[in-house]
Amino acid sequence: MDVSSDLNFVECSPAVVIDKVSMTYRTTSRRHDSLEQKRSKSSRFRRLQRQTTSVRVPALKNISLVVGHGESVGVIGRNGSGKSTLLKIVCGQIPPTAGVVYASATPVMLGVNAALLPALSGDENIILGCLAMGMSHAEIDRKYDSIVDLSGLESAIHMPMKSYSSGMASRLRFSIAASIDPEILIIDEALNTGDAQFKDRTLNRMHELLDQASTVFLVSHSLSTVTQLCNRVVWLDDGELLFDGDPLDAVKAYRLFTQKFAAGDRIGAMKLRRRLIHDLEVADVLNRNDKRKSRALL
Repeated sequence: MDVSSDLNFVECSPAVVIDKVSMTYRTTSRRHDSLEQKRSKSSRFRRLQRQTTSVRVPALKNISLVVGHGESVGVIGRNGSGKSTLLKIVCGQIPPTAGVVYASATPVMLGVNAALLPALSGDENIILGCLAMGMSHAEIDRKYDSIVDLSGLESAIHMPMKSYSSGMASRLRFSIAASIDPEILIIDEALNTGDAQFKDRTLNRMHELLDQASTVFLVSHSLSTVTQLCNRVVWLDDGELLFDGDPLDAVKAYRLFTQKFAAGDRIGAMKLRRRLIHDLEVADVLNRNDKRKSRALL
């Protein structure tokens, strides 16, 4: 399946609308001490007994997106940028502090709807997970073999899941979640799990989902996976939307951004960040006809 670099997206009905979503977490922090207090041994012990104070940590800041049926959206960004928080809000796992999310169907998040039990075997968990996602017994019988084949677990499917490695468990969750042909599928790093053969199978399954006009959100640190599977990329950094558009342009800018940080050029990285925000076209959720434009930034 070829992914076009042309960002003149086909007009289609929205699958997910994210309207001015913000998320702020409350956590605790210790008060900063003066230099003299930090040098004082007795003050050091007093700090261990001191009460903590409540602080607000913004995870997402006024995010607006309109995602249509048939779009595959890669979500990239550094650790702590808000990627997983955004997808948890989209699938209804947590409510946003501000804003609202609309979806044309219930989003299925990999490993969330299929709530598996470690004490049960893999084949028993397939039945449990499929029932939890609303499948009938007839549907489970019809799809059971394909789920096992996709997972690649073979004879291990009859062993307790608690004996699985984390990679084996992730493969089983993906296979169950992808079996229901969801209208909206959310995948968080799952495609980076497993050997080359499993990755090929998951890529093929992802292509099948896209061919069926499903909508996919994919969080991945593998930029090659994003460019292979996605026809659109959303880049988050420190809770802000920096880029929404062509995957190749996004990856090119992101690599330059991270290279500047790795080289200690924080000023250069921040200049690029400000330029991206300045050039960003914010989605107008009330007017789908406003098309996004490809930005050859570099």
